[in-house]
Amino acid sequence: MDQVQRWIKELDLQPHPEGGWYKEVYRASETITPAGLPDRFDGPRSFCTSIYFLLAGDHFSAFHRIKSDELWHFYAGDGLTVHIIAADGEYSSLRLGNQPGETFHGIVPAGSWFAAEPKAGGYGLVGCTVAPGFDFADFELAERDRLTAEFPQHRERIERLTRS
Repeated sequence: MDQVQRWIKELDLQPHPEGGWYKEVYRASETITPAGLPDRFDGPRSFCTSIYFLLAGDHFSAFHRIKSDELWHFYAGDGLTVHIIAADGEYSSLRLGNQPGETFHGIVPAGSWFAAEPKAGGYGLVGCTVAPGFDFADFELAERDRLTAEFPQHRERIERLTRS
């Protein structure tokens, strides 16, 4: 069994809607009421959530955004690149891994569009921590044409890292 299949089995990972494999490993038992959250949230949220997330081969996490900051933590493999487009159109990236020029930890600010892909031919196992905690009500998968119209300067990357 190769490393990727070993991680999928050992961690009981499931397919993720944006691409790759995941498993929620932590959801705080306490919640924050809407009165304690910014207006962009439409209901209570857990204090914090955390998942394992794995990408391998030519699989990618398609551009999406959420309403919370997301912290990425590198665990194993060849590394990942997280592509980030801020609301003002500025592009940045996180190179997660354990090689020179890479980092073990990075942050995607709330409301930013982001996608991820493993190094060519490789895989990356990471953790993603979200606070306030993740809720699918806060998740928006990018539409290729709409995102390209908003950020034409990033057309190639958007076309490569979206599915529709």
